[in-house]
Amino acid sequence: METKETFGSFIKEKRLLRQISLRKFAELLDISPVYMCNMEKDRNPAPKDDILSRMAELLLLSEQEAETLYDLAAKSKSTPTVSKDLPEYIMDRDIVRVALRTAKDVDATDEEWQEFIAKLEARRRKMQEDSE
Repeated sequence: METKETFGSFIKEKRLLRQISLRKFAELLDISPVYMCNMEKDRNPAPKDDILSRMAELLLLSEQEAETLYDLAAKSKSTPTVSKDLPEYIMDRDIVRVALRTAKDVDATDEEWQEFIAKLEARRRKMQEDSE
């Protein structure tokens, strides 16, 4: 049976990879070791955004790993929330909110989202090629 990755398991794995003790990590984040331990055991939800950002920095997370951190943090909270790196982008662009609501209303399929993502990724590759 496959274990589902959680915010706590993700943080613990990355912390151990960096060989940082739980106590030292808590100290660097200015939180209690008990609170840190409870997060790693999924007894507490993810902390506030400023602490999340600090975690990503201390753990030297790649952009993709930081996105995973933010997604798992959002899922760990008891009230629905959006990953830390997205609210400003969503709220600054009316079209993004319209697109998300439309996708929700029509129950967009994974295939439809994959097509959209593929178009954007092709654009990103073109931009990278042009800048080289």
